[in-house]
Amino acid sequence: MRNKITIIGAGNVGATAAHWAATRRLGDIVLLDVVEGVPQGKALDLLQSGPVDGFSGTIIGSNDYADSAGSDVVIITAGLARKPGMSRDDLLAKNVAIVKGCAEQAAKYSPECVLIVVTNPIDAMVYTAFKVSGFPRNRVVGMAGVLDSARYRTFLAAELQVAPRDVNAMVMGIHGDKMLPLIRLANVSGVPVTDLISAERLAEIVKRTQHGGAEIVNHLKTGSAFYTPGLAAVEMAEAILTDSKRVLPCAAYLEGEFGFAGCFLGVPVVLGAGGVERILEFQLTAEEKTAMGDSEQAVRTQMAATGL
Repeated sequence: MRNKITIIGAGNVGATAAHWAATRRLGDIVLLDVVEGVPQGKALDLLQSGPVDGFSGTIIGSNDYADSAGSDVVIITAGLARKPGMSRDDLLAKNVAIVKGCAEQAAKYSPECVLIVVTNPIDAMVYTAFKVSGFPRNRVVGMAGVLDSARYRTFLAAELQVAPRDVNAMVMGIHGDKMLPLIRLANVSGVPVTDLISAERLAEIVKRTQHGGAEIVNHLKTGSAFYTPGLAAVEMAEAILTDSKRVLPCAAYLEGEFGFAGCFLGVPVVLGAGGVERILEFQLTAEEKTAMGDSEQAVRTQMAATGL
């Protein structure tokens, strides 16, 4: 039986995620949106690339959540995108209502699915989906760390002029300006970046990573990033659908890990058929613990603003 993936939101991120999912042969795809014609048109266009790319299966666009029934993974991308001068927090009030409706319908039609939340501000939106769906914590996860870590790795690779795939680096904490790009664990095929890049230059790369989303928004003017966010969500979905036990940084609900509880924060998790199968906890330095505490405070402010 083929896997079924539903992507809610047929905007740039959702449509791009559908494209990545199709090219990775992850299963049948449903692209959902409230705007009539948009998901249908984009799904048909994507379906017609099958003979060229070589993938098979069904890709449908719909405005009816009933078409999503029985999905194994549901990716929520619906919501407003940032524009220049806006923070992720500026989107919170409007996107809470959107994500709340999406999570309710996903839980109704696919009660055994894993929810992957992409909508910003991610840490508050994944909390919203968690509260509304009633799912256990392992089946609700936020996409943030994969994207932020990809940006971090890209900047480090460019600085060192090496292949990005050989750069191992991770970002933890909130998906926002107070995120924590870990310096001491970043390496190039095992060689610490601290032996290769000056402390001053590393600080600049960390700052660029923390503001990586805003940099793209300022270029685009009318929207935010979508290629890498879409792929990051599909990377997570693939790990779940293939039960591959990938270790990826994701927004997971903490119950004492790293000294935090009752909120979603970006941490390294093992993703498999059960969703978040476990969190890889390790000792943080005092400085890192302080940074994670700053992330927690920012997330709790967002959580309070959801009213849930």
